[in-house]
Amino acid sequence: MQLIDIGVNLTNSSFRDQQATIVERALEAGVTQMVLTGTSLDVSEQALELCQQLDPCGAHLFATAGVHPHDAKAWDAGSEGRLRQLLNEPRVRAVGECGLDFNRDFSPRPLQEKALEAQLALAAELRLPVFLHERDANERLLAILKAYRDHLTGAVVHCFTGERDALFAYLDMDLHIGITGWICDERRGTHLHPLVGNIAEGRLMLESDAPYLLPRSLRPKPKSGRNEPAFLPEVLREVALHRGESIEHTAAHTTATARAFFQI
Repeated sequence: MQLIDIGVNLTNSSFRDQQATIVERALEAGVTQMVLTGTSLDVSEQALELCQQLDPCGAHLFATAGVHPHDAKAWDAGSEGRLRQLLNEPRVRAVGECGLDFNRDFSPRPLQEKALEAQLALAAELRLPVFLHERDANERLLAILKAYRDHLTGAVVHCFTGERDALFAYLDMDLHIGITGWICDERRGTHLHPLVGNIAEGRLMLESDAPYLLPRSLRPKPKSGRNEPAFLPEVLREVALHRGESIEHTAAHTTATARAFFQI
């Protein structure tokens, strides 16, 4: 049984000097391929460097490159050229993490939208899929995506935590859905339990979002309280349970979907 973790923040400072060990533990747990998330231009460059350093043969580690809505205020005249250069690297398989965050509003909303549209245009031009972030902004995200969707090879709503209406709107637009350990959280994630069965095979992928979102159902819990890709099988277990599928079947179709989406 093999899994692909489509969202790992391996550049996070909590992993400093431990990245090789983190990857090794993931491989031992059956997480055979990981996509490292780029959340700014600097972080995207770091993610690419980690891919090249830790996996020179290119079998296990890949990356996204983009500007998160929190950092959209840093998007300037030089950002597009720098991002384009990253997106032409063979280990970079998607544009993002990009999108809209109207919950924290760390960047003004008009600047978030400007950065998102620039990145969607690049994705359409370069024929790359998009790794999307959305929080409290699904209606506006859908409105912006509508103008680009026919020109995109694909798009995944990463770390979906929304409600039924948002899920069905994304699926109606033929988007992919990423599910994290949020579904394992008995305090705030139980609304996902009846929803995950509505995601068709070929549209569902799994992710840790490590070091965030440690599955609360995990036993034993790590003393660090930090999530890592090796714990993705716990997300798999919970998703399979609420889809009424065997663990093996859910693993097989989510892995096949991720391989096709990221071309790995």
